[in-house]
Amino acid sequence: MTERPGQDMPFLDHLEELRWRILWSLSGIAIGVAVAFFIVIHFDLLFLLQHPIEPLLGGHKLVYTHPGDPFSIVMSTSLWLGVTLAFPVVGYNVWRFVAPALYQHEKRIVLPLLIGAVVLFLCGVAMAYFIVIPLTLRFLLTFQVASLDPMITVQEYFSFIISLVVSFGVAFEMPIAVVLLTMLGLVTPSFLRKFRRHAAVLCFVLGAFLSPGDAITATVAMAVPLYVLYEMSVFLSYLVQRRRVRRAAADEEASAGAVA
Repeated sequence: MTERPGQDMPFLDHLEELRWRILWSLSGIAIGVAVAFFIVIHFDLLFLLQHPIEPLLGGHKLVYTHPGDPFSIVMSTSLWLGVTLAFPVVGYNVWRFVAPALYQHEKRIVLPLLIGAVVLFLCGVAMAYFIVIPLTLRFLLTFQVASLDPMITVQEYFSFIISLVVSFGVAFEMPIAVVLLTMLGLVTPSFLRKFRRHAAVLCFVLGAFLSPGDAITATVAMAVPLYVLYEMSVFLSYLVQRRRVRRAAADEEASAGAVA
């Protein structure tokens, strides 16, 4: 017997459900931002974020040129951290909204995809903070140091750090995106293997586009993991495609048995 998704809902009920899911998600984000603001203030998170550049400042501190810069940095950091903390709440509400329209085998894969998305995002953030940012700063702040005296503002530094961390976190979601596209039938493993060389060039282009400034080290450090993730995506796409083929064959056998 062919597996079927949950029962249909009236259109107005869909809108009402969507409205509540959006409200719950926004509430989760608001609570996440409030918790993040408490963490930033009481656990001195800004000091932790300054750690990569601290050894390169020669005992000096970051400077700011506008009275509102410290508050603006605290709020922007709290916003990004709050959205990250609220991701499970947002993901849960998205899941509850789309779950009635999914087949049972599709429901079983949603939770692993959500967990994988969180893990990959955190891996991207960790790589940016512990590896890429220190290498990039060391390269940039030791270039032409005999001729120039660096005076780094706190606004520019935190903008640099947050953009790099978020870019790596988002870029590491590539395998999840490929799995979803394969499930929808929009890409295939053979298609991905065919365009391997194009993907290598595209990874360097994306690395240059996503990395802030003109940091060559950040571009290379992003392009190499992106291509590794692309190869991982090819393998995951193969697994998903094989599973789809097997399920289609099983459905055909079941239909033939029912007709007989």
